[in-house]
Amino acid sequence: MRKLLHVDSSPRVERSHTRRLSAEFVESWRDSHPETNIVYRDIGRNPIPHVTEEWIGAAFTPTNQRTSAQLDTLALSDRLVDELLEADVYVMGIPMYNFGVSSGFKAYIDQIVRIGRTFLFEPQDPGAIYKPLLTGKTLYVITASGDSGYEPGGVNARINHLAPYLHTVFQFIGVTDISVISVGSDEFGGERLQDSLARARKAIAEISAR
Repeated sequence: MRKLLHVDSSPRVERSHTRRLSAEFVESWRDSHPETNIVYRDIGRNPIPHVTEEWIGAAFTPTNQRTSAQLDTLALSDRLVDELLEADVYVMGIPMYNFGVSSGFKAYIDQIVRIGRTFLFEPQDPGAIYKPLLTGKTLYVITASGDSGYEPGGVNARINHLAPYLHTVFQFIGVTDISVISVGSDEFGGERLQDSLARARKAIAEISAR
């Protein structure tokens, strides 16, 4: 049975395009793949804590040497990593904040990029010091922004630090099959926004039907 991990990260609720479209994506996917087990995590309404000195110390302590306090410190991170490892498909609603990801989603990233769990660090192998541990995964990102033209070749492509960052960090841990579905022009509204939403829904339908 396939497993899909659905993550929402917008602090918005009813007004969130990424929440609405990620939910539509999951429902469309479920219709086409009814055997899929869905796991949901909402880090917008249930924020992930930022890493601390204690967290860093625990993460870089060998597993068999961690104290009970260190194990408690890493408990949430371990659950988040387990969700990634167990899922085959990821659907993540990630709005653009100031040309990149929000601090809330960055906190999530810092909890899941884990030495020994999602990547290996092997300095004795100069040809491949960093080795990703996630394989065979597919990531669908649904993002929304106030303006438009952030796609490759668009007028705002050079200041899009969200998509390049997500490609970099997820490829680092082994997720190389990444697609981004974008909604733009939220600040403009009207026909521009509706056209963007229609294009996103068309992309969702095409992906889910595969």
